[in-house]
Amino acid sequence: MGDNKQVDRMIHATKTKDRQNWRKMGGRNYNKGAIFSLALICVIWYFAAHAVKAPFIFPYLENVAYQVVYSLTDMYVLENLAITMRRVVTGSLYAFLIGFPLGMVMGYSPKLLQTMSPFINSLRQVPIMAWVPLTIVWFGIGDGPTVFLIAFSGIFTIILNTVSGVQDISKDFYNAARSMGANTFNIIKDIVIPGSLPGVLTGIRLAIGLGWMSVI
Repeated sequence: MGDNKQVDRMIHATKTKDRQNWRKMGGRNYNKGAIFSLALICVIWYFAAHAVKAPFIFPYLENVAYQVVYSLTDMYVLENLAITMRRVVTGSLYAFLIGFPLGMVMGYSPKLLQTMSPFINSLRQVPIMAWVPLTIVWFGIGDGPTVFLIAFSGIFTIILNTVSGVQDISKDFYNAARSMGANTFNIIKDIVIPGSLPGVLTGIRLAIGLGWMSVI
């Protein structure tokens, strides 16, 4: 009974509207709206900062813009930015290499979903910062702990979106393929992987965003 509840929670998590909301963010007028919003924020920031007149608390927009331009020409800043990007890309790659196959098998096989969902659900409830002391003990000081935290923060997003992508495939495709003599390998290669790509790509995009949030 407990296992069934765990599976229900996993399925509920995979049926969230993250992917639909991500699609709704795009659209014909998305770029125009983004530019208008950015310009409006800059205008409000400019006048609010000059009204407050406390640069230490609320810095002026022109000062921040100058520092941004200056930082982009500072090799020390660019080197550290490259290091951070390398960590995010590496961690996201590990998250994909682990999360993609797990999501595939869990989405394709209800038995594996029922077996693995309690373990996956238990791990993903642990706050990311709770792993910091352990990662330092395991990997020492350096890139290891950061890459681990980035991968850990993104792996469950990739798993859940991949599971959702696989489960969204219509059963008619499976039945049609089996009626023409396709084996399991052909079904996975020609139906499951291509059909789940929207969910997989959404999971990767969200995982990269979470990776940036996990850079410490």
